Amino acid sequence: MPILSYLFYPNPGNAAYTSPKAIALIGVCVGLIVLAGLVKYWRRKQKNPVTRKLSTSWPSTLFWFGVLGLVLVVARVENIQFVAMRALWVLWGVSLLVSVFFQAKRFRTRNYEILPLARVEDPLSKYLPQKHKR
Repeated sequence: MPILSYLFYPNPGNAAYTSPKAIALIGVCVGLIVLAGLVKYWRRKQKNPVTRKLSTSWPSTLFWFGVLGLVLVVARVENIQFVAMRALWVLWGVSLLVSVFFQAKRFRTRNYEILPLARVEDPLSKYLPQKHKR
């Protein structure tokens, strides 16, 4: 039971904005927000419509995971009860991993490229009988 009290304690110990964990988490969350902008720019430049359609939800997913992570960091540092629980970080991380897994699986199964139709020129075709037009 000590793991449950560790995860679900409503007001875990003190933290500061200068602690290495808080700085790293803020960096990761800001990185997700910046990555959302880069993915949105990359998506606009894609010429393949299937890739563009499959990557529609990526920027918003990255942005909201980044914002939610920042809210959790600020709640932990400012000692906001019940929002600072460690269990919310576990839930955040698991949901991020599940989201990435399902998006990657969907992309792998549904992504394809439409290849231009190449006509094969048969050298014998001009010597074979053709249908007559009447």
